[in-house]
This record gives sequence, structure tokens and C-alpha cells, in this order.
Amino acid sequence: MATLNEKKTCSQRMENFQRFVWNPDTGQLMGRTLINWVWISLYYVAFYVVVTGLFALSIFSLMMTLNPYTPDYQDRLKSPGVTLRPDVYGEKGLEIYYNVSEEHSWEGFVKTLQKFLSGYNETAQQANKNCYREGYYFQKKFDAPNHTKHSCKFTQEMLGNCSGLVDPNFGFSEGSPCLIIKMNRIINFLPGNGTEPRVNCTTLDDESPLDVQYYPRNGTFKLHYFPYYGCKAQPSYSNPLVAVKLLNVPINKGIHVVCRVVGTGITSDNPHDPYEGKVEFKVCIKA
Repeated sequence: MATLNEKKTCSQRMENFQRFVWNPDTGQLMGRTLINWVWISLYYVAFYVVVTGLFALSIFSLMMTLNPYTPDYQDRLKSPGVTLRPDVYGEKGLEIYYNVSEEHSWEGFVKTLQKFLSGYNETAQQANKNCYREGYYFQKKFDAPNHTKHSCKFTQEMLGNCSGLVDPNFGFSEGSPCLIIKMNRIINFLPGNGTEPRVNCTTLDDESPLDVQYYPRNGTFKLHYFPYYGCKAQPSYSNPLVAVKLLNVPINKGIHVVCRVVGTGITSDNPHDPYEGKVEFKVCIKA
């Protein structure tokens, strides 16, 4: 009984471990002969080669079924979202608040517009072409360089008095600010059903109607900017814009403005997305 309970010394344990690692009597390494280790290694190499090959084949098969220019599945809205520049969010949403006599209160808006429109100068639009067609610009072939499709130019000078070229302060210094409306992209979307969609800005307060100037003329989006074929097919595409210049904003009194994109196929009554088809914001100008 005493023999069964006899504890091994440290040197005995080390000797047993060394014998497990390499047994000179049987020629076993960690309990297996060399030929066994060779067969086990070959098995796992073959196993992982097959698994890797099957994985690569499945990925290749999947990629061959995908269209590189158009997503197979698109979580798309019925109509595009609408955004505003400058996009200044306050505690209660988009807010354009500033004091005409305090330049530091509105210079941030000006810088935001300048930075945004830098993508619409002549240099940035050099790769695009001048388009004059009245209808949609359908392109079945990839006729542009590098197997792409053409994109139409939209330059900041098309925004007239709100381009920043005529008035570098975009009207903020005089209490008649310019704001930029942009309609988000949807691949193959055809807005307006053949009629140019337009921007219409109104106030939600019980005030006199807004006096607004739109640029380009009538605040419309030309149809030759549609359809959009995706960033791979049209890498130099630039969203068309509409600038609105608010002319009769009351001083020292905030107003609630909503700008809708009006056109067939464009909705603005989605209770789950307040920016679908429209953008709402508040303006308060102090003197």
C-alpha cells in the first residue's frame, strides 16, 4: 500500500517527461514513431488544402454571379433622401442661427459651403462632359475612358448668385443666406417621370410666404444627370444641386422652413424618415 502511494521525486518526473518526449528504446517522439508523425502531418496538410480550395471555389463562384456595377440587393427608399448644406445640427435638428453683425457667427457656414463646392469647380469637373440634352441620359455602353460611363458636368457657376463666385459670403453678411439642396443618389432611379423635379421651399409658420430665389433657374434638377449607374461605372459623377437664397427672413425671429423636391416618384410624407424627399430646418437671423 505504501508503494502505491509513494510520491515521485522531481528528478523522476523530469526523467519520465524526457522519456515521453523521446523514447530511445522504441524510437517514439511524444508517443508516436516518426512515420506516424509523417502520416498525421500529411493528413492535416491535405485536409486544410481541400478546405482552403473549397472556400476559394465558393468565393469565386459567388463573385462570378455578382454584377460589379449594380448591387444585387439594395435597401433603397421609394424616393431619395434630401440633404442641406451647410449641415449644422443643433439640439432640435438642422439650425441656421447667426448674427449679421458678428462675422464669427456665420463664417463657419461660409467655409462649409466653400469646402463643399470645391468639388464643383472647373478643375474637379474636368473629367465630366458638357450635357445639353433635355431628357434622361441613358448609356448602354461603357464608352468613357477606363471602361466607365460618362458623367455630366455640374459646375458651381451654375448656382449663380449662390455660387460663391459672385458673393464669397453666400449672402450671410447681408441677411439673405444661400443654402444648398442635394438629392441623394439611387442607382437607376429616374425622377420626375420625364419632367424635371424641382425644389420648393416654404415656411411652416404662420408668416408671409417665403421670398426665395432658386439657382439654377426655377430650382430644377436637369434630367441628363439621371440615371446614376453607380460609383464604379461613374467614378467622377457629381450630384446636381439647387441653391436657395432666402430673401425675406424676418430679423430676430426664428422661422421653420421645409424644402421639398417635387416630382413624380418622389415622396415626402414618410413618417419613418423625415429626410425622404424633403429637408426641414430652422433659420434665425439676428442683427
